[in-house]
Amino acid sequence: MLPILFLFLLFSSTPFLSNAADFCVGDLTLPEGPAGYPCKKPAAVTVNDFVFTGFEKAGNTSNIIKAAVSPAFTTQFPAVNGLGISIARLDLAINAGDCNAVAIVSFSSPSPGLQITTIALFGSKNFPSSIIEKTTFLDDAQVKKLKGVLGGTG
Repeated sequence: MLPILFLFLLFSSTPFLSNAADFCVGDLTLPEGPAGYPCKKPAAVTVNDFVFTGFEKAGNTSNIIKAAVSPAFTTQFPAVNGLGISIARLDLAINAGDCNAVAIVSFSSPSPGLQITTIALFGSKNFPSSIIEKTTFLDDAQVKKLKGVLGGTG
C-alpha cells in the first residue's frame, strides 16, 4: 500500500513537460543571458518572427579574402533562440570556374565565433614571423609579403 501511495504522490506532484516550450522567439529588446535571450510573450510573436530572408542575396565578396558571411544567428533570426543552433550562408569568390561558390553552414552554438586563419596569422600585431614560418612552411619573404598585405607586424 505504501509503495502505491508513494508512486501516486510522486507522479501527481511532478509537472511533466511544464517547462517545455514549443518555441522561444528571442526578445532582442531585453539583455542576453547565459541561456540566450528571454522569450517573447506568445501573444507578441508573429509569422514574420519565423521568416528569414538574409540568404536571398549573395554577400559582398570584393574584399581581401574574397568571401562573405551572411549569418542567421539569434540576433538576426530570433526564432532560433533557445535551440542552441545557428546557420549562415558563406559566399566564396575563388578563381575556379565561372561562378561563385555558396555554402550553407550550421553551428552547434547560437552565437558562434568566426576566426579567419589568414587574418589571424598575418594580420596580427607583433606575432613573430619565425613562428609563422615554422607552422606554415613559408619562407621569411612570403611571410613579410602577406603581413604587408594584411597589415600585420612583428
